[in-house]
Order: sequence, then C-alpha cells, then structure tokens
Amino acid sequence: MLRVNTLNRVFLFTEKGQDLKLTDPSGSFSPEAVLNFYAQTYPILTTARIDGPEIINDELQFKFVSTIGTKG
Repeated sequence: MLRVNTLNRVFLFTEKGQDLKLTDPSGSFSPEAVLNFYAQTYPILTTARIDGPEIINDELQFKFVSTIGTKG
C-alpha cells in the first residue's frame, strides 16, 4: 500500500544570534510571499534571500538568510 505524507513547511532564520522557527501563515503562499509576510514583523527580512527547501525531520525547511553586511 502506498502512503503519502504531506510535509509541513517551516521557515527558519537567525536574528541577533537567536534561531527562530516561523510557521507557515498559509499553504497557498509562495516562499517569497511568506518572506514578505514576515518582513512586516522582522524588518531584517526585507533584504533576505531564501535557501531551500530541504527536507529535515519530516518538514520542508526554508531558510531566510540576511544579506545585510555581506559582500560579494
């Protein structure tokens, strides 16, 4: 018997040395829309890029990576 599991999306980022795990506000949002949604609460995300997704522990994980202070 074939079994299909739906993976929950989670969004991770680090702010001030603290790792934060953000829940998916809507399954219909693209990762970019989720980034824009959370940028209202976390302004550092306005210049972030999205890495992933990566499947870890039955979750589809996306990482928001700040580009402030990086060169190249």
